Amino acid sequence: MIVLKFGGTSVGTADSLANVKKIVQGLGQDAVVVVSALGGLTDRLIATARMAAAGDLNYIPECELMAQRHYDIVQAVVPEERREYTLTRIQPVLRELRRLYDGVNLIADLPEKTLAQIVSTGERMSSVIVADMLGATHLDSLGIIRTEKWFGKDIAATDLTSGLIREALQPADGLTFPVVMGGFISSDRQTGEITNLGRGGSDYTAALVAAAMDADVLQIWTDVDGFLTCDPRIVPQARVIDSMSFVESMDLCTFGAKVVYPPTIYPVFHKNIPIRILNTHRPEAPGTLISDAHSSHPRTVTGLSALKDEALVTLRGTLATDSTAISTRCFNALARKGMTLHMVARSEAAGSFAFAIAAADMPCAVKLLKEEFAPEFVDAEMEVLEVVTDLTTIAVVGDNVKNLSGGISRLKDILEMHGLTVRAYSDRTSETALSLVVAALDTTRALTALHRELFESL
Repeated sequence: MIVLKFGGTSVGTADSLANVKKIVQGLGQDAVVVVSALGGLTDRLIATARMAAAGDLNYIPECELMAQRHYDIVQAVVPEERREYTLTRIQPVLRELRRLYDGVNLIADLPEKTLAQIVSTGERMSSVIVADMLGATHLDSLGIIRTEKWFGKDIAATDLTSGLIREALQPADGLTFPVVMGGFISSDRQTGEITNLGRGGSDYTAALVAAAMDADVLQIWTDVDGFLTCDPRIVPQARVIDSMSFVESMDLCTFGAKVVYPPTIYPVFHKNIPIRILNTHRPEAPGTLISDAHSSHPRTVTGLSALKDEALVTLRGTLATDSTAISTRCFNALARKGMTLHMVARSEAAGSFAFAIAAADMPCAVKLLKEEFAPEFVDAEMEVLEVVTDLTTIAVVGDNVKNLSGGISRLKDILEMHGLTVRAYSDRTSETALSLVVAALDTTRALTALHRELFESL
């Protein structure tokens, strides 16, 4: 069995959907197809919901335009004999969407549960359209992808979900392949209320299915040729990486590469199911293979990625000399609210501890740390809590990056030779990553300089 995930850009237009049809029909083996909402629709659903909550009646024509887009897609890609059937299945969802918007407008509020219902409509409709386009079996993801609460967030209830997937995909009761289902959407295991797996959750849905069914491979079809050595919008010289390890892909994604949603990798990694990243618009391109095998080309550095909108939080005081104790307390205090430290910075200054975190999380993080270390601030064991924003964390990733000649010092030298200031750095980010923090305005220059030195001069 093979599991394929098609993102929004792959199902956004009639032309791209035609490519999807050719790809699936050319497989020659059982397949489960996981699809996102039509390209750009989720953002539009959210924006229109906020419009309705704010009392802006333009939400009404916006809702009508979204409905018309789906009708046009049905007309363009679903065979004539199945169109009426398709419409009878998406029209109730569109009526539900309009009722939800009207309700939000009436109460002038957008509850989280209602927003989850609103954004679910995208995948609920796209999966029906793709199934009918292919003449395939449609599977309702809301019935099998289950979530549970963890620190206030919805996360996959993996054991329950795996069992439900295997049960739903048993080749009995007339089930035929291919099977099409919506990604991203789910339901709470306790209440049955509609939830979702977060932005990028369609990748995760596909990975859960692949792991549950012990698939031969998970294919992620997107609008790029695979993982590249750097973001080509920043470094045009970036080139496709033919293969990489699971760990390398996890680090690149964690530090900003948008190719795969980071949690996607874990379910298939534990089952040793390879992932192949492919381009829906150029299906002939070989893409990138992610597996437990190292690249066929020995290398020290595999790729660069960057997390923008970062903040650097520094704690100073005698307590900060005990880096193990302070890092444990910081990690635990933030993890309880679902926040993650992106890197812990090395410092030559005694009594100083610093870490990078998403700027959006910074205000809450500062509040939590002030509470966590309140006794130490009173006793003067902790003296300063300092924050610097408008930063970018750059990761240099590779299974053998620890063998990079000169290590982190060489990377710092490269940037400083180009007149760039390194605000913080770490050679302990992970076993396969070295990281540096630079000003946000220096992101392009820093990535360009590192890419030229590490890839183009070889």
